Amino acid sequence: MTIHKIKFSLTMIALCSFSFGVFAQNGTVTVDQDSDIDKLLEYKKDIKTVNLYKIQVYSGTRSGAEASKQNFLNSFHEWPVSMEFDSPNTKIWVGNFRSRLEADKALLKIKKKYNNAFIFEPKKDKK
Repeated sequence: MTIHKIKFSLTMIALCSFSFGVFAQNGTVTVDQDSDIDKLLEYKKDIKTVNLYKIQVYSGTRSGAEASKQNFLNSFHEWPVSMEFDSPNTKIWVGNFRSRLEADKALLKIKKKYNNAFIFEPKKDKK
């Protein structure tokens, strides 16, 4: 290679490097999102794909279940309560706990008033 070719090659490399630096751009992306979107995503999650734990506080007659549900709501209002019929008993289930640890913490509080309460995973509907 001659000296002229080497100089030409070095000049071209320098020009290319310089031109890439001139056209480079820096930018910042800001996402402005409504806070309700996070709430909607929580509601949208499919319950059947998440392992949930519940606490059963009563199993017996319907009238006993209704009384137990009202009694529970008077004592504890931080968890959702549902009344489920499972022949021949009506059951009172509490909560939708996403982890066993969360359910265990709630059970410690609930056991002070409902000593027969226990944690379980509801059966999932197969489709």
